[in-house]
Amino acid sequence: MAHRGIAAGNALTRTEPRPLLSHRDLPAELHEEILGLAQELVRSPDAHRGILAGSRIGLLFSVPSTRTRTSFWRAATDLGADAISFGPGELQVTTGESWSDTGQVLSEYLDGLVVRTDGPLDDMRALSRHVPATINALSVEEHPTQAIADYCALVERFGAAEGLRIAYFGEGNNTAAALALLMSRIDGVRLDFYCPSGFGLPEEVIAFVNDHHAPGAHLRLFDSIPAIPDPVDAVYTTRWESMGKSRGTTGWRSAFAPFRVSEELFARFAETGRTVFMHDLPAVRDGEVAGPVLDAPYSLVRHQARHKLTAAGAALLWAFGYATI
Repeated sequence: MAHRGIAAGNALTRTEPRPLLSHRDLPAELHEEILGLAQELVRSPDAHRGILAGSRIGLLFSVPSTRTRTSFWRAATDLGADAISFGPGELQVTTGESWSDTGQVLSEYLDGLVVRTDGPLDDMRALSRHVPATINALSVEEHPTQAIADYCALVERFGAAEGLRIAYFGEGNNTAAALALLMSRIDGVRLDFYCPSGFGLPEEVIAFVNDHHAPGAHLRLFDSIPAIPDPVDAVYTTRWESMGKSRGTTGWRSAFAPFRVSEELFARFAETGRTVFMHDLPAVRDGEVAGPVLDAPYSLVRHQARHKLTAAGAALLWAFGYATI
């Protein structure tokens, strides 16, 4: 999918509210809409300030969040919406009420929901049947808005996303799934996933990418690090224990150790002066990544974090039915 330029301050069209739950739900033209909105906000972040005035948005975060929760609050208020935040244990789902019943009640008070849980995507689908403008801010399966932030950071650095070469190291988790599902829709992108055996991308994600990738885009899967790898434009990793939760098993660290992004590993994949490092944060210094790599001039982590705000704004606008003309 090639992405046309978006002029700053474009007028927006509006249709009906719709959920943003998984990149697998979206045909290529709707990906184009979301990424177009993101580019609009990059070029003119204040152009649509107040456009959601009168809207009421719930931020339902049942697990910890720093960047995603704060960026969605900021994006909602910048766009003019009123936002209420629900933390862990503050809704009756913790006492046995179903997600569907919760959504039915919340639809009486709210126009949109931003949801992060450690449960399945089906919980959010149950909410979205009653509150259509429901956004997945992270589920077990996928982290769709993180991939939008990553896309924005890459375009900011390289000028375009077409033809980029990305190497991901570690578990094929929800961030990895979203990265694969979004970036494989862009022309010519090469995605190399280096994951310990048994910790790779889910089969359904692989199958979707193989069936829906853009022209020239392709996915390659590895369970070991080659001595002389193909160079890449971006080296990406994520936390080995998502949200700090223990795996509860022994021996997994030794399986992950070869995939740690050390200075030496980064150098093996890098083209001097071009290759960048990426991490969705939070990071465990000297865990999945060496501290000097995280802090290096070639690290894009702060740009990714800043574009969480871009992604949140684009997701909110899209979920409320907006698109660039």
